Amino acid sequence: MGERIRSRSPVAVIGGSGLYQLFGDETPNAVDVLTPFGTVSFSRGSLGGREAIFLPRHGSDHSVPPNLLPARATIWAMASLGVRVLISTAAVGSLNPDLPIGTIAIADQLVDRTHGRADSYFDGSLVRHLPFADPFDSRVRQLALAACPELVDGATVLVIQGPRFSTRAESRMNRAAGIDLVNMTLYPEAALAAELGIDMVALCVVTDVDSGERAEDAVTAEIVFARLAEARPRLIDAIERIAASVPDDYAPRRLIDREAVAQVMGMRSR
Repeated sequence: MGERIRSRSPVAVIGGSGLYQLFGDETPNAVDVLTPFGTVSFSRGSLGGREAIFLPRHGSDHSVPPNLLPARATIWAMASLGVRVLISTAAVGSLNPDLPIGTIAIADQLVDRTHGRADSYFDGSLVRHLPFADPFDSRVRQLALAACPELVDGATVLVIQGPRFSTRAESRMNRAAGIDLVNMTLYPEAALAAELGIDMVALCVVTDVDSGERAEDAVTAEIVFARLAEARPRLIDAIERIAASVPDDYAPRRLIDREAVAQVMGMRSR
């Protein structure tokens, strides 16, 4: 078990499938944070000329499935370390021909179709209702686009339960509904970050065309991992540039009152 770390890192990165290390040849410091929801282990190093913390979402050996991710522990731990901007990466399937394989898009909207996931810190005696019309803050998205103009701005991401991929019928239905991308992990991450005053930018790496219309288009985990490996250098370069662009005095939006957030952050760790 580690101990609560009190030093602060304003930028955090969550690595999705295929991104399990971030700091290159640098030997990062290990940071264990005790939270009310369990212990979270980060690595801390230099990113874009500033200190940052990093967490591979599924574990370093990809052993945690999307429906069992300890999102409340992860985001609480980040808030306790002073994180103000979260750069979250995700593998996605595309339902939009304008977002082909290899595209890195910045999500601006989200549709939740998960179930049974703990998705709020305010589901007990302390109740607050999160304004979530815009799940991703536009200011940090514009910072990311200014740093990385090659990225595609704006996409609606549908978050499904996983770990299975979609059926062809589901893909057709989602495409007809105007969904651009399909993912398994960005919710409840985005909502929890918003509750605790962390602005999140979601970098979505298109690895496939979801289930596709043809048999040869059907997505597999092997295809996803292979295409993520191809995109990894571009993704890390984008992460570094975005991290470097965050102003030292960046102030995230406040969607839940400070008193309620302080009560959540004052919960006993374990």
